[in-house]
Amino acid sequence: MSECLFCRIRDGEIPAKLVYQDDRVVAFRDINPQAPTHVLVIPRKHIASLDAASGEDEGVLGHLNLVAARLARDEKLSGFRTVINNGAEAGQSVWHVHLHLLGGRPMRWPPG
Repeated sequence: MSECLFCRIRDGEIPAKLVYQDDRVVAFRDINPQAPTHVLVIPRKHIASLDAASGEDEGVLGHLNLVAARLARDEKLSGFRTVINNGAEAGQSVWHVHLHLLGGRPMRWPPG
C-alpha cells in the first residue's frame, strides 16, 4: 500500500468526491475548500512535485490544465484560478503534484 495520500485516493483506498477521471488524471473536491469551488486535479502517475517532473511528464502536466478548464466550464465559473504549489515553502503539503482549481468568488491579487 502506498504512503501517498493522493495515490491512495487515486486507487480508491480512501474515499473522495470524484468529479472527473480518465486514463491520465483524477479530479476530486478538496476536503478543506478555500473557495466555493475547490477541486484538485492529480496525475495518475505519482510525481512528487513540479520540480521533480521530467520531459516525459509534459503531456500530463498540460492535461491537468485542460481538465481544470473543462471542469470550470462544467461548474459554470465565470472566472477561476489554478494553482500548483511546489515545495513546503510554497505551501505544498502532499507530495504528489496537484493542481488546485478555485472559483465561485472574487480572487484577490497578489495571491500570497
